[in-house]
Amino acid sequence: MTVASVIEQKLLAAFQPSHLDVINESNNHNVPPGSESHFKVIIVAKAFENERLIKRHRLVNAVLAEELADKIHALALHTYTESQWQEQYADNTPSSPNCLGGGK
Repeated sequence: MTVASVIEQKLLAAFQPSHLDVINESNNHNVPPGSESHFKVIIVAKAFENERLIKRHRLVNAVLAEELADKIHALALHTYTESQWQEQYADNTPSSPNCLGGGK
């Protein structure tokens, strides 16, 4: 099973999101072809209602703790409530920043 699939399955089970995108952005970084080390997650869930951004990120990080420990090098999190998603982002998915390098 791919790392992206594991991330998706864990987040679906933990949050039952109304929207979830798990995007492998490793190809935008200085890693070998086919790598699964850099991801962007866009998740919309009721669990994020009335929670500050840092708490939302901590909730996601807790679910993905095993993957963050040894498989994921970078994880861009975009965590939204349903109303935030509909008002701001549903038609305008947030972009990730460009890679600044960082050779290995």
